[in-house]
Amino acid sequence: MSIRLGYGTNGLTDLRLDDALGLLADLGYDGVGLTLDHMHLDPLAPDLAARTRRVAGRLAELGLGVTVETGARYVLDARRKHGPTLLDPDPDGRRARTALLVTAVQVAADLGAHAAHCFTGVVPEGTATGIAWDRLEESLTPVVAAADAAGIPLALEPEPGHLVADLAGFHRLRHRLGDPGPLGLTLDIGHCQCLESDPPADCVRAAAPWLRHVQIEDMRRGVHEHLPFGDGEIDFPPVLDALDATGYQGLTVVELPRHSHAGPELARTSIEFLRAVLKNGVPA
Repeated sequence: MSIRLGYGTNGLTDLRLDDALGLLADLGYDGVGLTLDHMHLDPLAPDLAARTRRVAGRLAELGLGVTVETGARYVLDARRKHGPTLLDPDPDGRRARTALLVTAVQVAADLGAHAAHCFTGVVPEGTATGIAWDRLEESLTPVVAAADAAGIPLALEPEPGHLVADLAGFHRLRHRLGDPGPLGLTLDIGHCQCLESDPPADCVRAAAPWLRHVQIEDMRRGVHEHLPFGDGEIDFPPVLDALDATGYQGLTVVELPRHSHAGPELARTSIEFLRAVLKNGVPA
């Protein structure tokens, strides 16, 4: 199989970025899902371009590919998790999120990343769904334009509880925006298990034309909790077979953002699990 494995830095927040990247290279990962956040590559701190060049050099030295992720919890607002979003009632808040995503696209271009990831956010209380969709279209349009100019795919992730929560929501957004070339999909395998009507392997096949980034972890039906492999309900051999058959060339990134306390050990056990599935068709 040609699947390229990565691990998300949002699951290694207790490590310095250099140490996290070195760990992943030593474990044999092909790349990293790099979340822009204050503890690693801070998108709001001074000298971003210079710091990005240094990270690019480190990635090249280690032979790691990269996808830029934007799921940091408090990067824009120290008191509101994931706030403000593209749907925020405050226009300045929406503009701040748009600006962050445009910055992420530029960082992705400077790193030679496979894609820049984003999500829509939860519909604010008291906001009509139609208004939320209008805000999303307005807020995301400059990001799509920036991605087009930079030649970087924008990989939008359907997230349980968000305005775009599933594959159907992604297609609604895609059509609403006129099916722009830069807009693709981040497919989270756990989310497929959590809420899609089809099995995860079928979701992979259905999503294949739009796949720009893949996240992977275990999960249970109806429960949005990212779990280490073996702790959930996903049957991984068919999922990885389906992913390999798509010809997807980007990274498949382990996504365990609430397990940073055990990050180095989980990075090791995760790649062992996935390698065993890829080699033998069964977990380790």
